[in-house]
Amino acid sequence: MDPKPTSERIEQLAQRVLIGDIILPEFQRPFVWKRSQILELVDSIFRNYPIGSMLVWESSQKLASKRSIADLEVAQRGANYPVNYLLDGQQRLSTICGVLYWEPGDAKSVWNVYFDLRTAKFHHADNNEDLPLHQIPLRRLADPADYFRRLAALDDQKLRDRADLLFNRFKDYHVPLVTLGDMSINDVAPVFERINSTGTRLTIYDLMRAATWSPEFDLGRTIEGIRTSLEKKKFHEFDNKTFLRALAAASGGDFSSASIDALRDLRRDHLIQAADATKKAAERAADFLATEIGAPRSESLPYANQFAFLCELFRTLPHPTGEQLTEIKRWFWLTTLSGYFSGWDSGQMATDTRAIRQFAEGKIKKLSVPAAIASANLWEVKPFRSNSAVSKMLGLMLAFNNPLDLVNGQRIDVGKSLSWSNDKEYHHFFPQAYLARRRIGASKANVVGNIILLTSKSNIDIRDSAPSEYLSEIIQQEGRDSLVRRMESNLVPESALDAALADDYGAFLKIRAQYVHTVAQTMAGTGYGPALPPEEIEDSDDDPTE
Repeated sequence: MDPKPTSERIEQLAQRVLIGDIILPEFQRPFVWKRSQILELVDSIFRNYPIGSMLVWESSQKLASKRSIADLEVAQRGANYPVNYLLDGQQRLSTICGVLYWEPGDAKSVWNVYFDLRTAKFHHADNNEDLPLHQIPLRRLADPADYFRRLAALDDQKLRDRADLLFNRFKDYHVPLVTLGDMSINDVAPVFERINSTGTRLTIYDLMRAATWSPEFDLGRTIEGIRTSLEKKKFHEFDNKTFLRALAAASGGDFSSASIDALRDLRRDHLIQAADATKKAAERAADFLATEIGAPRSESLPYANQFAFLCELFRTLPHPTGEQLTEIKRWFWLTTLSGYFSGWDSGQMATDTRAIRQFAEGKIKKLSVPAAIASANLWEVKPFRSNSAVSKMLGLMLAFNNPLDLVNGQRIDVGKSLSWSNDKEYHHFFPQAYLARRRIGASKANVVGNIILLTSKSNIDIRDSAPSEYLSEIIQQEGRDSLVRRMESNLVPESALDAALADDYGAFLKIRAQYVHTVAQTMAGTGYGPALPPEEIEDSDDDPTE
């Protein structure tokens, strides 16, 4: 059937939603609009601006659908009653239903919207109490008798006229509605993919959830199932695309967007099989990272794509030998130190996928990483920040070394430190405030080579002291050997102690940077690629654009 365009009042569309005539298919994304977007939409309706068309698919096919919209329960229709699946317009129609039919509950609800007659502007309310007469909750519009009864006390004709205009606009506003019919889910999916009339762009995850959806397979639920299985291991916070890459590789492709897109052409039983294999492989990858690398959670991983790679590796090689495990660890540290995954393109993804399978089959002994690493002064110039791969590598190296608190000698809780939700466990060996007094700026002070792990209490105790002050006090109380052990557990060699006791920041930083770099090279394996200047090493943990 050809698309059937009609024009419908928004109030009628909202009613069709509430009686279950228009419903949201399960593959639709959740409501994602911000409060400002809600206000902009209702303001457009009041000003009679166009808000775009909506698209529904009339079908008797029984698809999984959402049982509520805008926190409102949707009525259940009869088994033989055809329904209209909303393909485009979810955010707008949810907003209209929400503001018109909101039932007072949480006063901070995004649906608690009122119109100020004096200013002709819409606002979110923050309480459920009766508002002044000139502030009209939009939910009143759903009951005309109640609406006008409450306005009877208004004695300002200008405000009464504006109240009439508000009522009439919401009662009479029409939206273009296009209805599709006689189409299979396979035909509807590409239509849904190409829609972007609301300005809220669909991600590749949204598109693939629609393109692969069937009563037997729901990509959204599949990925949530993988996340649930990883939650107890604390490796569930990766973004959807990371899991899509792993699923694409497990389905016979590689990690690229092209392979993700090819999921649409696979049989449902093939997708289900690949999803089950991905789930098991992800659990093994999480166990490897926790036990062999010392990474306690997903946030501590320098690059999310490392996890996708490891999923495919442990899918094809669920039980590596000791030699293979050593090589996988070397690969992890080398890809981190070189920043390999910051520029992971489709060619590299295809090459890496082949290498994984050859490695699993025993055809190759090494996982090649064709990337250069920086020179030692990388640690002297790279800023310390929570989304930096170099910073995360230092954190993991420190965790791997079982760091001790400099002041009291107690073991540092690396799980807490590597959550990256609180930086109080990290401390500048040369305090920033002290360096500021020495006219050394924040960009020079806040570098990775100046960072150790320290408990919050010790951090407060040291505050802005000169290293010569707080280190001398530790030596006096605990002895030099004790301090050296604590420093070495934080990857600060004894050779840096004299420079610190002399408050020589430049000398300290150079010694410490060289030491950390030597440790990192040892963990990554030496002799792999030429050295690059540190400014040419990209250390962001953001995914590449591919």
